Amino acid sequence: MENLNLYILTSNCARTLIDVDLFADHFFDALSTEAPGPGAPELIVLSLQEIAPIAYSFLGGSYLTPYFDAFVKTVKKATAKLWNESYVNLVKDHTGMTGLMVFARADIMNKITWVDTAHVGFGVQEMGNKGAVGARLGYVAECHPSKTVDLTFVAAHLAPMENALEQRNLDWRSIVERLVFSHESTTPKSLEQSGSDENAALLADHESSHHSAGRSKDLFSPNSYLFLAGDLNYRTSNISPIQGDIVRFPRQGVPRDDPAHYSHLLKEDQLMREMRQGRCFHGLSEAAIDFPPTYKYSSAAQKAARLSLMEGKTEIEWKWSTHRWPSWCDRILYWAGDIEQVKPLAYNALPLFPHSDHRPVALAVSVPLKPLDAPSETDHAVPKAKMVVPFAIDPAWQARRDAARRKEILVGLLAYLSLTWEGNGLLLASTVGLLGAWFVLQSVWAV
Repeated sequence: MENLNLYILTSNCARTLIDVDLFADHFFDALSTEAPGPGAPELIVLSLQEIAPIAYSFLGGSYLTPYFDAFVKTVKKATAKLWNESYVNLVKDHTGMTGLMVFARADIMNKITWVDTAHVGFGVQEMGNKGAVGARLGYVAECHPSKTVDLTFVAAHLAPMENALEQRNLDWRSIVERLVFSHESTTPKSLEQSGSDENAALLADHESSHHSAGRSKDLFSPNSYLFLAGDLNYRTSNISPIQGDIVRFPRQGVPRDDPAHYSHLLKEDQLMREMRQGRCFHGLSEAAIDFPPTYKYSSAAQKAARLSLMEGKTEIEWKWSTHRWPSWCDRILYWAGDIEQVKPLAYNALPLFPHSDHRPVALAVSVPLKPLDAPSETDHAVPKAKMVVPFAIDPAWQARRDAARRKEILVGLLAYLSLTWEGNGLLLASTVGLLGAWFVLQSVWAV
């Protein structure tokens, strides 16, 4: 059976433009150098958190263009270096500060017949300082030309802090209830060709030949693979570290049976525990973790990262911030009608980059190009994984998102005027202009 190979990467950008050359040089470091996988993946998916400052993220449009363009350049450089392949940017979308990008290898573009997007915010007042953005696409396999293999990708950023465990679980519930696909999809084409912005992705000149009537609006579509990646923010303790806890932080270069090896701290991971107990990410799976915590590295570690990467070294001394437990915040989960069909090829952390206190995480995975048909009511042999729908769609999802979007624009405008040099300049120019007009009017009245 034909397989589709994906490379999914999640990165907390810390509201900073990335160094394209540094990131591109290590973009595929999650792959084994001896056996880098089956070749150039058909799809590359990026989940980006804190992609830009809040003013630019909330206003969107051209304000985010430089931040998205940096990743377009990164993917172009990284893929050309490793495989000399060309990729097309299909999806460039965001909910507030959380971005999602999907790239398709140029030679398989004609196999993607439709793309649908969805958005939900669950930050302050349901705005997008925390939230999720999703894209669902239909891929036509040669063995099933009349059907599409549907793939759903979600980028998410959940509530921070050790003690916010219950809020993170509620954020997951918000994703299931309010990340709804509207079926306003069309045949995709390159964003570069269409000239679209990130909120008008993939407009084409004609409707898809694959009608939306049979497609689910739910996150858990029974005929779609699901991949969720992001800064999920689950920690290794329910409380912040206190003085003396630093002795329990993972240390580099120790054997696995040493209490300071990271595998011992991984046993305290909140996400694994909550998933086992059925309180979040119902039915999803994760490849085995065999890499150190991805958060929180100190500013000293970030400074050392630039010099280390420029010298060709990917490992630096683990210097942790002492006020946060080292944790696996950055994760990639997956779900399908039969999860055994999803074959992880690699799951690893990239090096620490100087712009962030998180290490990016990437998953290389292979899925069979076999449509996952929705089960019938009489089909008693359907795997239980297919039947997982933990929460119903919130009927007010659209109204709630529209209301939050209006708040985002207002907050974005205020943040732009008060927190950016462009906004400060605009305020200054406006103030000078008003004062000038007042003096002119005073002179006229005096005469």
